[in-house]
Amino acid sequence: MKERKKAKEVLALICDEIDKLGHPDARRRLYTGPIHEAARQNLYEVVHEILTRSPTAMQFKDESEREGIYRTIEDSFRNNMLHLVGNLPPSQKLRRRSGPALQLQRELQWRQEVERLVAPICITQKNAFMETPDMVFRREHDNLLKEGEKWMKAVAESCSITAALITTIVFAAAITVPGGSNQETGIPVFTKEIAFTIFAISDAISLFASSTSLLLFLSILTGSFDEQDFVVNLPRRLLIGLCTLMLSTTTMMVAFAATLFLVFCHKRPWMLAPICVLSSVPIASFGILQMPLIIDFYRSTYGHIFGLPENNNKLKTNDI
Repeated sequence: MKERKKAKEVLALICDEIDKLGHPDARRRLYTGPIHEAARQNLYEVVHEILTRSPTAMQFKDESEREGIYRTIEDSFRNNMLHLVGNLPPSQKLRRRSGPALQLQRELQWRQEVERLVAPICITQKNAFMETPDMVFRREHDNLLKEGEKWMKAVAESCSITAALITTIVFAAAITVPGGSNQETGIPVFTKEIAFTIFAISDAISLFASSTSLLLFLSILTGSFDEQDFVVNLPRRLLIGLCTLMLSTTTMMVAFAATLFLVFCHKRPWMLAPICVLSSVPIASFGILQMPLIIDFYRSTYGHIFGLPENNNKLKTNDI
C-alpha cells in the first residue's frame, strides 16, 4: 500500500514537471507514450492522472490501436474513459478558472472533446453501478452547476442595475440638452459647436449600448440554466453584455466631458485638461477591474480548447 502511495506521488511529481513546459504540443508528446502503455497494462489510475493533466494525450497511429486502447481503459468498476472524465477534478485545478461558471464551462468543453475522441459505444456504456458517463458527470458536477448558476445571476443582476442607471441618465441628458434650447425654434443653443456634436453622438451610443447590455443581462436572469447553456450561450451573453456596458460607460463619460466643456470652458479653457483626466478615471477603473474577466470569458468561449488548434483537437464522429 505504501509503495502504491509513493508511486502516485512520483507520478504526480513527474506530471508537475511536464506541466511546466510552455508549449502544449510538447506536453502532449511526453504524455502520449505513457498513457498508451498504462492503458495496455490496465493502470487506470495512471490513465486518469494523465487525462486530468492533458485530455488530448490520447493520440492513435491507426484504428486497431484506437480500439485496443478503448477496450483496456476500464477500472474494476467498469468505468471507461468518459466515466473517468466525468469525475470532478481537484479544487486547485478548478480554481485556475475565474468563477464557477467558467469552471463548469471548461469541464463541459473537456467532456465534449473526449466524446469526440472515444468510440460511440463509450458514450452510453454503463459501469458496475449502472451509471452512464452522463449520469456520472451530472452527479459529480451538481454542486458546481448550482454555484455557476448563482454566480452568473449575481453578476448579471449587479450589471443590470448599472446598465439601467446609465440608460436613465443618458436618456435624461438627451432630453435636457446642455445650454438649453432656443425658445422660438426649439433648436439647441450649442448646436453649431463641435463639442455638442460629440455630446450628441456619445450620448446616443451610450443609450443604445446600455439598453442592449440591460436586455442581455435580463435574458440571463430570466433564461434557463441547463448545463449545456454554460458552454456557449450564457458566457456569450455575459461577454457581450460586459462589453456593451463598458462601451456605454465610456461614451457616457465622453458626453459628460463634452457637456462640461460647453458650459464652462469657453471662458476657462484651462479646465479642459482636468476634465479629460477626471473623466478617464472611471473608464480606466472599469477597464482594469472588468477587463480580466472579459478576456477570460473570450478565451474560454472562443479560444482554442486545451491550447491546440481547432482542427487538431477535434475529431469527426464519422472518423471514429
